[in-house]
Amino acid sequence: MTRPHLAVVGNPGNRRVTLLQDAAARNGIPAPRVVSWRQVLAEGGARFDPDELVRLDSPGEDPEVDALLRGPGDPTRIAGGPRWYASLLAAAGTLRGGRRLTDPDDLAVLFDKRRCHGVLAAGGVPVPTSPTSGGGAPVPLDWPEVRELAAAAGLRRFFVKPAHGSSAAGVVAVETAPGGRVQARSSVEIAADGVYNSLRVRRLTGEAEVGALVDALAGELLHIEAWLPKPSSRGRAADLRIVVVAGRATHAVLRTSAHPMTNLHLGGQRGDLDTARAGFESAGYGWDNALAVAERAAARFPRTLCVGVDLLPAANWRGAAVGEVNAFGDLLPGLSGLPGRADGLDTYSAQLAAIVEWTGHAAA
Repeated sequence: MTRPHLAVVGNPGNRRVTLLQDAAARNGIPAPRVVSWRQVLAEGGARFDPDELVRLDSPGEDPEVDALLRGPGDPTRIAGGPRWYASLLAAAGTLRGGRRLTDPDDLAVLFDKRRCHGVLAAGGVPVPTSPTSGGGAPVPLDWPEVRELAAAAGLRRFFVKPAHGSSAAGVVAVETAPGGRVQARSSVEIAADGVYNSLRVRRLTGEAEVGALVDALAGELLHIEAWLPKPSSRGRAADLRIVVVAGRATHAVLRTSAHPMTNLHLGGQRGDLDTARAGFESAGYGWDNALAVAERAAARFPRTLCVGVDLLPAANWRGAAVGEVNAFGDLLPGLSGLPGRADGLDTYSAQLAAIVEWTGHAAA
């Protein structure tokens, strides 16, 4: 088999880059050439050899890179999302030569929740109801507009999300009830100098408190979508992260949480995947059908080798919808591949195994 000539645009020393390097070493593949996001942003681009396969990796977890993308300030602040997004796309556009494993046009959609939701829905992928998805959708500028749009869409329980956010930063899970009662849960904290993401999910009650939080986030280009009921695993809400490589679901994690957000860094935990598999099978929906939903979502981005799909099982396991598709959703250390799909391979080794055949198809 031809050994690929790899390059990765990332943050040197970051665990994402080192995990890729480790996987290459295990599989007898020459070490990927690392080009730093700092260099790309500070020097206005980078050039690659014609035969280099170029992976774009997350620019996160580096304060200097964060400042170059959205301006100086505390990295935990929730501000400058539209500037961060524009800067990232501009930087991706300065890369010259090579062949992309992460397509810049796909990246533009994947990092815009409003656009991504619209692309998925247009492709027949089941997604939560949303009044803000797709081109030309309204952009709510404050809490009254958020509540009006949600009510018009028939949503009593809904998420409010910054369009360009990740890792649940800035997400607010809102519940309304007859009589005007409102409560919400979020890891966002309001301080005198701005809005920050914390690792503690807290409850907010009342129109004034919830409204103040949403108003503080309104400059981040807000997306609204239905908060779908999730199945329960040992008394905790459950959903799935599915990694899709070259169009095929290769890895899956059941994520459980006491909160609406199941992200592992917010207290979510890896659950027993057999719970999900058995749930779908006993409900008559089927595990393979659930994986197929994730693959259909990934198929909307055919020029990108790997994505992470957040799959939302129905509360009774008789269906599944897609919450989000993540450009950098493969960071799942120690996770082995699904039987018959990526036996014994972690997410990085699975991508390396698929890369040569996939690039041939992608070029066709």
